[in-house]
Amino acid sequence: MTPPASWWFPAVPVGRVAWLRTLAYSFLFVDVFVTTAWVRAHAHVPEALHQPLALGRFLSLPAPDHTVVWLVLVSLLVSAVVAASGRLPRLAGGAVFVLYLWWMLIAFSYGKVDHDRFAFLVALAVLPTVGRAQRGDGREHEGAGWALRSIQVAVVATYLLSAVAKLRYVGPEWVTSTVLERAMARRGTVFADLLTGSHELLVVFQFLILTLELASPLMLLDGRIRRVGVVLAAGFHLMSFATIGIIFLPHLLCLTAFVQLERLDAVVVRLRQRVPALLSASG
Repeated sequence: MTPPASWWFPAVPVGRVAWLRTLAYSFLFVDVFVTTAWVRAHAHVPEALHQPLALGRFLSLPAPDHTVVWLVLVSLLVSAVVAASGRLPRLAGGAVFVLYLWWMLIAFSYGKVDHDRFAFLVALAVLPTVGRAQRGDGREHEGAGWALRSIQVAVVATYLLSAVAKLRYVGPEWVTSTVLERAMARRGTVFADLLTGSHELLVVFQFLILTLELASPLMLLDGRIRRVGVVLAAGFHLMSFATIGIIFLPHLLCLTAFVQLERLDAVVVRLRQRVPALLSASG
């Protein structure tokens, strides 16, 4: 059953998109210099190890040598600064999407593909379509609603397709497997030590993980069920980080597409009022 057009184009405050843009374009610096800093090392990897993904082959992209890697990196960050400033939102935002997609092709053309970038790439693709958007802009716009809805669908698809892959390649026995035990044995933290050795408890966790992934489309509903779903999803990622040191930061950022980010405007106003008072009191 196809959702009605009104579901795809809800009228939401333009300021919500402005906040999400700020978060997304600012995160690019964290991603490039922290979470995927290893991509820069591909500038020194022998070309024989480069196995371009299908899109890279289709576009006939050059192998990522030193010049290509640094050209993409610098161009991406410059475009992100311009886009984050609110200037040339469509041109700079579109450039950010193209360059970050290229950055990901450089990252994952060596035999490894992470699925936590899907929703973030969708976000970078649709956010520029809204045009000019300023924080504090309370005007409601259907184009902003479409952009946010597209990101929400991408987030849900990431969870749902992860469950489908588990059932397709392993089957229902994934629930009773030792996948979490092996992950904790390989890269477990001090918190994981509290759980290792309890196979039955980890099976319960695996059952909950698969159930939450299959139930993720409920996050597309409005109201309390969405809020609960977002909290559970965020809790799952935080628990993964606490036990096995894995966290999907770009995907977590995209969870904010479910949140009324425009409420941060009031927080900013209060901070602007209190900081001068605190400075004068301390002086």
